[in-house]
Amino acid sequence: MQNISKIMPMITLRELVVFPGTLISVDVKREGTVAAIEHAMRNEQLVYLITQKNPLIDEPTIDDLYEMGTIAHIRQIIRLPGNALRVMVEGLSRGQIMELTQSIPCLEGTVDEVAETGWETITEPEAQAFARQLRQIIEQYVAATGRKIAMNKWKNNHAGRILDDIISDIMLPVKDKAELLALFDIRKRFERFAVIMEQEIEIALFVKEFQGKVKEKVDRNQKEYIMREQLKVINEELGEGNMVTEAEGYKEKVEALQASEEIKQKITKEIDRFRSYGANSSESSVVRIYIETLLDLPWDQVGKDNNDIANAKHVLDEDHYGLKKVKERVVEFLAVRTLNGGGDSPIICLVGPPGTGKTSIARSIARALNKKYVRICLGGVRDEAEIRGHRRTYVAAMPGRIINGLKQAGVKNPLMLLDEVDKLGNDYKGDPSSALLEVLDGEQNNKFIDHYVELPVDLSEVLFIATANDASKIPRPLLDRMEIIEVSSYTENEKFHIAKEHLIKKQRNKNGLKASQLSINDKALEKVILGYTREAGVRNLERRISEICRKAALQILEKKKKSVKVTGKNLTDFLGKVIYTQDKKNAKDEIGIVRGLAWTSVGGDTLEIEVNVMPGKGKINLTGQLGDVMKESAQTGVSYIRSIADSYGIDEEYFQKHDIHLHIPEGATPKDGPSAGITMATAVLSAITKRKIARDLAMTGEITLRGRVLPIGGLKEKLLAAKAAGISKVLVPLENKKDVEELEEEIVSGIKICFVEKMEEVLSHAFV
Repeated sequence: MQNISKIMPMITLRELVVFPGTLISVDVKREGTVAAIEHAMRNEQLVYLITQKNPLIDEPTIDDLYEMGTIAHIRQIIRLPGNALRVMVEGLSRGQIMELTQSIPCLEGTVDEVAETGWETITEPEAQAFARQLRQIIEQYVAATGRKIAMNKWKNNHAGRILDDIISDIMLPVKDKAELLALFDIRKRFERFAVIMEQEIEIALFVKEFQGKVKEKVDRNQKEYIMREQLKVINEELGEGNMVTEAEGYKEKVEALQASEEIKQKITKEIDRFRSYGANSSESSVVRIYIETLLDLPWDQVGKDNNDIANAKHVLDEDHYGLKKVKERVVEFLAVRTLNGGGDSPIICLVGPPGTGKTSIARSIARALNKKYVRICLGGVRDEAEIRGHRRTYVAAMPGRIINGLKQAGVKNPLMLLDEVDKLGNDYKGDPSSALLEVLDGEQNNKFIDHYVELPVDLSEVLFIATANDASKIPRPLLDRMEIIEVSSYTENEKFHIAKEHLIKKQRNKNGLKASQLSINDKALEKVILGYTREAGVRNLERRISEICRKAALQILEKKKKSVKVTGKNLTDFLGKVIYTQDKKNAKDEIGIVRGLAWTSVGGDTLEIEVNVMPGKGKINLTGQLGDVMKESAQTGVSYIRSIADSYGIDEEYFQKHDIHLHIPEGATPKDGPSAGITMATAVLSAITKRKIARDLAMTGEITLRGRVLPIGGLKEKLLAAKAAGISKVLVPLENKKDVEELEEEIVSGIKICFVEKMEEVLSHAFV
């Protein structure tokens, strides 16, 4: 081997290897490369072409280049727009880079010219064998790939030059071409070329075989389908491959999943189905979503509960004032759960007016037990699939709200709040309340089947808590599975403490105020409760406090005040004029006017029932937007009065010669309910007999035709309304005595409660 060292400008090539004896055009744009061309043109027009190992490097060092390159002669230069050049070069000989001598303004290096060796030792028979084998390799390559190699290459008698020309024409990886260029021994270069070509021919035959298989299955015009089938055939032939595919990622998650073998086998089966689909297949996206849903479910993932009873009491007392029964029931549940070590969880249903804190109670229970909290709003749900999920055959199918709640919680034993269960609807799509039966049944929900998931899901460890405004609107079979806990209206004192201990602090923080910047005294707070809210809960009370906080924040910023004090005297500056005034007892005893008590969705209220009697033809007029129940109660009361007319000296023909008009004020407000019967009957008898009714008396109860007094509901709210109106004596059905005994002393204090069983007792208390 003869080595001749030269210093010459260098051009580093990306993804290109130039061999001696080849003529090739190269577009150059880098400043250093352009400078190298210009430097070469000023001298011998020789340039050294060498290939980069990494084509992404803009300024390569000697370590970034292959060892062997090509010394080339510049034949032609064409200038292109953008300071670029198109250079035609001819490879002359191999050259080995020894060192870089400079890099500015162009790359220069010391290059040893390397001569080929080995040809002089090859005998004539070996040369013929060499030529025949080379021709055979090229023929096999052409047959496998369909590419053509120019046959005029064989006219050159120099074996090394022929081999270099062929290597230049064949599409080989840059790394392989650089390796062949570095082999200056012709014998070794040919042997290595034969090995590389054997691999390339084998790969080409595999590709051709795959294309043939695919071609049998698909139409030529379906390009997308062809690509998908090619991928399928390759996967069938090669198996899983070396790279981690999306399906393999799912399988790794299955191995780490805390679930039974049955569940894992089902998910694995779906993953195998997913693998068989193409990437752009619509079926693949459906199966992918299904697999991800199954993987996201907490099959055997259990959260650790806090069974500390003292902590539970502390949390419940900290978050809520009053609610004695609810707190007692939660603590009892915790005690039983601790002794049982788990066991079936009861389904608690909190029933009460809006704003009484039912949802926040559930949230506090979750905090006390250290459970994940999930709220599912059922108001207006009409489709059974909302609970049980859609079947996967439908477009855009998805699991039901129960399964989504479990996904959200991430554990199989969360606290799940079923909010507004009394507002479930039903239509032609099914009855969601029936679907909830299985969810809430402790005997069935350990293997709940969602139509989308199609696998049994264990709901037995979920602590279900439902809320409702009216228990009578909950479907009976569903109600039978739940334990009802009444969350009744708050007293004024309870509202006062809730606002003072919770709401003011919460709204101050929410509106960016410090305790030193805003204070609301007790008198102002009482006035807000009585004059600006009328509700069973504290939702509007919180809104009014928030309004005060906003006005205070404005004053602090606008008027540069350091602090704002809200008192009973300046409260109107923050909330405006008083909105509500409490109904008060009559100033004097009246004829035909009796005060009744009613339950509404926002708490208790008093109804002043008025009756007038006038000459007529025996008609009974009922006004004030009375519902059917109240109309029937009025007619029943009149019939009872007629049956006892002799006892009060009423003429037999009185009812044929007089009309009775019964009216309940606030006629724009609809009224209904089975608790005003004795009130209306008393008012009618008072109007007929002209006897006065005690002004400080209120009553509630239903009447029968024979004068019996029937029990009523909502007693707590009604007694609170009576206290607010200044009533000192209330008539209550005898059967409600047990309800009165359960009431707090705060509610019954200051009121004389008289229990009545017959209408005669009512009248004896009512008439002055």
